Amino acid sequence: MQRIMVLATLFLVAGCAATVDDYAEKTPKLELPTFFSGELVAHGMVQDRSDNVLRHFSASIRGEWQGNQGILDEQFIFDDGEEQHRCWRLTKEGDSYTGTAGDVIGTAAGRTVGNALNWQYQLLVPVDGTEWTLNINDWMYLIDENNLLNRATMSKFGLEVGQITLSIRKVGETGGPRTPECSL
Repeated sequence: MQRIMVLATLFLVAGCAATVDDYAEKTPKLELPTFFSGELVAHGMVQDRSDNVLRHFSASIRGEWQGNQGILDEQFIFDDGEEQHRCWRLTKEGDSYTGTAGDVIGTAAGRTVGNALNWQYQLLVPVDGTEWTLNINDWMYLIDENNLLNRATMSKFGLEVGQITLSIRKVGETGGPRTPECSL
């Protein structure tokens, strides 16, 4: 009987998880080509599964779109001095988006509804001299025309291993991509 109660509880909790469709009436409407165009800055943190802050970072992001194709050129600086670069190549099809990047396995996929984007992908993450493949469940919420909050849950073998939380703010118009390898 106890096993049945545990399973019933798990199904109930899983059934209560938010879906991107829950945000259909939320405004302002998130359009990635509008928000992720030009210069942006981000500040965030990485936490383990116990909510302990492992690292914090800042990032400069430059976005550019031509039709339904976009790039996000991201430069990260972590509190320990480590620097990372990621170049996202995005494709928009209606309210659906796909994306690739050098440390993303395969293709990220998701869609926007209302003020939210939810997409999933696998990310290669260096951990103690090795690389882990983590499943990322990434949520973005447009707060106003210049501010977006992003929360991503990282899991391995179906178990949550941490979260990434960041705030992204638009700061200006684009001057073109920063790095030659990240251009349309």
